[in-house]
Amino acid sequence: MGLEGKHIGFGLTGSHCTYEEVMPEMEKLVKLGAKVTPFVTYTVEKTDTKFGESADWIERIKSITSEPIVNSIPLAEPFGPKTPLDCMVIAPITGNSTSKFANALTDSPVLMGAKATLRNGNPVVLGISTNDALGLNGVNIMRLMGTKNIFFIPFGQDHPYLKPNSLVADMSRLLDTVEAAMAGEQIQPVLVQRYNQ
Repeated sequence: MGLEGKHIGFGLTGSHCTYEEVMPEMEKLVKLGAKVTPFVTYTVEKTDTKFGESADWIERIKSITSEPIVNSIPLAEPFGPKTPLDCMVIAPITGNSTSKFANALTDSPVLMGAKATLRNGNPVVLGISTNDALGLNGVNIMRLMGTKNIFFIPFGQDHPYLKPNSLVADMSRLLDTVEAAMAGEQIQPVLVQRYNQ
């Protein structure tokens, strides 16, 4: 399935260490002719970390897509019936946002975009990045995996010895996952090896 002319929402949450991996994937979607609307949480927009200044990340997003950044819940709400998305991607999605999404809490523009997309019966693609995936957050991930129209970018342990509960998506599979999700399929395998000794 081609992505030209498709309207893709691209949400980013506060896993700052993963932004460098997802920006090229956003660029790929744009180059394939998709209309890419970025959604950011307040953490993405306002938090400076050792992985970069928030303003720089926002500018990089603006350099990739000309669509306005959705940075508030009121701006995200029209992406329900009024301006439907063909697919909503959240990459990275933190453990915090994962747990909220799994329990129907909508407290950020990104989660509002995801809720609106599900309401329209369209796919939501998640690229997890959380240190707690194999801990307390595991139940939330499994709940989402069993939910209609939610699909996962393949993921694996990024460091099973130093961070045994941590799982991170292989963001290089984002495009393949989106294409499969838009055809109603979960790309396989979901569990992949990310750690190299």
